[in-house]
This record gives sequence, structure tokens and C-alpha cells, in this order.
Amino acid sequence: MMKRLLVIALGLFTGSLAMAQQPVKSKPMKFLALGDSYTIGESVAEDQRWPVLLVKELNARGQKFSPPNIIATTGWRTDDLKNAILRENPAKDYDLVSLLIGVNNQYQGKSVESYAPEFEELLKMAIVFAGGDKSKVFVVSIPDYGFTPFGKEKQEKITRELNEYNRVNASITEKYGIRYFNITDISRKGFDDPELIASDGLHPSGKQYAEWVKVILAESDK
Repeated sequence: MMKRLLVIALGLFTGSLAMAQQPVKSKPMKFLALGDSYTIGESVAEDQRWPVLLVKELNARGQKFSPPNIIATTGWRTDDLKNAILRENPAKDYDLVSLLIGVNNQYQGKSVESYAPEFEELLKMAIVFAGGDKSKVFVVSIPDYGFTPFGKEKQEKITRELNEYNRVNASITEKYGIRYFNITDISRKGFDDPELIASDGLHPSGKQYAEWVKVILAESDK
């Protein structure tokens, strides 16, 4: 999504970011970020949320984005996110739409088999909010909270189960020809670099979210 995204919105999906050659729309572009605690930025300041950091970087590269519209709350599963989307009824003209969801399905003991169709439904909704343009949609992998103080004792189980969740969401994303960004490896550096973990001992810090944005932009440049 990103290069094409960045040609159309950011120019991200199909090539390099060539921002200087992209005309800036007079009307700011719009970014819709769908998710849970990882998207709303639990335990970090608003300006450290990764959707906010991404918009900041895109604007610095010559784009013109409004502040992101974030539909996300700590603790949401896929069904919670769907219900919130139905309540809010977002517009269908977003220039960029992201989806990151599933950790609470895993944490609450839901099966990966039940996660798959719910994730796919959310992905199809995201495409609708992008006006049907798949190049404007992207998915972010689920980070691994097993590498935090909170999850350390059950790290192997958490990692094994989240690997399955990410295998499923990556496969569905590929099926739809949508861009997928794997940030899970960054989250697995939490034991080596405690500054990647927020003060609550569970969620990513602003530093980690900034690393996510670097991956998204770097992969989009390819």
C-alpha cells in the first residue's frame, strides 16, 4: 500500500517515495487507523502513537495529511473493532487505511480459526473505507508481548500462538494483494532493549513505535 500509497497518497506501495515529484493536494489527505491498544498507543503520549508518527514523517516528506482518525481501544478483539466501526460508520474516501488487530483474541483464549474470518471481514471493510482501492490499505503484524516483563513467564506460549495469528493474517492479507508490514521482530528485542517497552511493562514505547514507522517507510520505498 505504501508506495502506491505514496504515489497516490504517500507513494509507498509500488516503488520509491519520490516525494518531490508528487504534487501535494490542496485538500489534506486522510488516514484511518483501525486497531486496539497498539494503535491507540496505550501508555504513551498521543504524539508517540505510531499512526501519529507516520503522518508526521509523511508530512515531513512533502505530503499533506490531516491528523489520523483512530478507531481503536485497549482490549478490543476483532469483534469489538467491527462493532465500533459499525457505530462510527467511517467515510469511504480515505487516502490511507491501516489494520492491526488480534492480540486480544489470542490473550483471551480465542482460537485462531475463529480469528481468521473476523480478520478477513475487517480487511474487506478497510478496503471499502479506502474507496475500494487496495493500494491504499495496509496491515501491520501483531507485536509479541511475550518479550515484555508482563509476558516473560509465558513467553514461549505467547510467541507460539502469536506466530499462528500472524501466519493467518499475513496469508489473508496476501490473498487480497494488500501490503503487509512485519514489525513483530522489533517487539522481540524487548529483553535486550527495555526502552522499547512502555512504563506499564506491557505495551510498546514511543521509541518502539518510531521503529515501526521506520520499517513501514523503508519497506514502502522498495
